Amino acid sequence: MTLPTTTRQYSYPQFGSFNNLVIQEVPVSSPKAHEVLVKTHAVSLQFRDLMIANTTYPGGAIENLVPCSDMAGEVIAVGEDVKEWKVGDRVCANFLQDTLHNDSPNDLGLGGAVQGVLTQYRTFPAETLVAIPSHLSYEEASTLPCAALTAYNALLSGYEPLKAGDKVLIQGTGGTSLFALQIAVASGATVIATSSSDEKLKIATKLGAKHVINYKKTPNWAAEVVKLTNGIGVDHVVEVAGNATLGQSIASVRKGGSIHIVGVLGGLGDVPAVDIVGPCIFKQLKIRGIYVGSVVQFKNMNKLISANVEATRPIIDKVFQFDEVKAAYAHLESQAHVGKVVIKI
Repeated sequence: MTLPTTTRQYSYPQFGSFNNLVIQEVPVSSPKAHEVLVKTHAVSLQFRDLMIANTTYPGGAIENLVPCSDMAGEVIAVGEDVKEWKVGDRVCANFLQDTLHNDSPNDLGLGGAVQGVLTQYRTFPAETLVAIPSHLSYEEASTLPCAALTAYNALLSGYEPLKAGDKVLIQGTGGTSLFALQIAVASGATVIATSSSDEKLKIATKLGAKHVINYKKTPNWAAEVVKLTNGIGVDHVVEVAGNATLGQSIASVRKGGSIHIVGVLGGLGDVPAVDIVGPCIFKQLKIRGIYVGSVVQFKNMNKLISANVEATRPIIDKVFQFDEVKAAYAHLESQAHVGKVVIKI
């Protein structure tokens, strides 16, 4: 086949808003010896993408950034030294381009520290790609690199990995939260889910949550979590809001339990005016920050997904076209979505 010589892609001439995104046609080169050229079929959005646009993401981003980190695509050419991929293979790129075994001192995250994936064609180092589970569409697979892998890393790769019979608290119904719910259910755990919307909680129940709590109607939801667990607390909390809810998460977890901090949806403001250190010591808690995951974890997660096809199928709220990127960002910003927002390339 004739390889493309140009690609249409979005980029930021300046940050401040996703409305600053512009689309351009730029050259695309053939893959080097250890690279693979991929045709992008779908991209999913992250809360991180909004933070980068608004310049609130810690560490910032490179100039003239091509945004977004999560993609699924098709291999259309391979470098001369590449043995593990062939034309036609369906792949996702790992978010952290330099992290194969969680052993990198750097932070080469796509769509931030390095150019992202909101483009028709892009080369990747061969070792940073992961095969898409055969039962998933490109749109579904595009949701895996950050949201799913973060949830998997949190629950199954920590100090005390999740096991059947454990109790797990998830917050909200965004992409990472729903994947955490699905992974927990597939692993035989009992899930308690919170949200501000009864309609969203119905979806969580349908996906397997045993208990649901509307935190607007029950502001002291930690007390309800403890009550639902017979006064003990949950084994795991997947913390997506950060400082805004950490105090209640600590109150929700059992002695010796685990809190996995995966997001800052509540903002990066001051630590809440509650005693955090004391309970962490006396309850002997294991608190771990999660920053997506490695290529090896991605491959292991895909084994779990392929073995639990129905329980782990990605939840997509809405699919936008390539010329509707700003509308996709606006939909994500509205927080009206349940699950993932996807752009079809």
